[in-house]
Amino acid sequence: MTTQTVQVMNKVGIHARPASMLVTAAGQFQSVITVNHGDKTATANSMIDLLTLRVKMNDTVTIQANGVDEKEAVDALTALIQSKFGEE
Repeated sequence: MTTQTVQVMNKVGIHARPASMLVTAAGQFQSVITVNHGDKTATANSMIDLLTLRVKMNDTVTIQANGVDEKEAVDALTALIQSKFGEE
């Protein structure tokens, strides 16, 4: 299992467009990927799950993956979040 904690820095947090981007990115990997925020956990390939996390700017999330390409999956989703989803 690979885990990485990252701070969400885009102005509006994880809303519909960033959630869609995360789902698309997660779909490229075979590993099971989750995103944790506080006491909530979302499956990274479910837009609804991600939106229910209610992640805002400056919140931290933990990306966790388990599978054959777990490191690559965590690295890719972390990089996407760190890029502010291309919003700035």
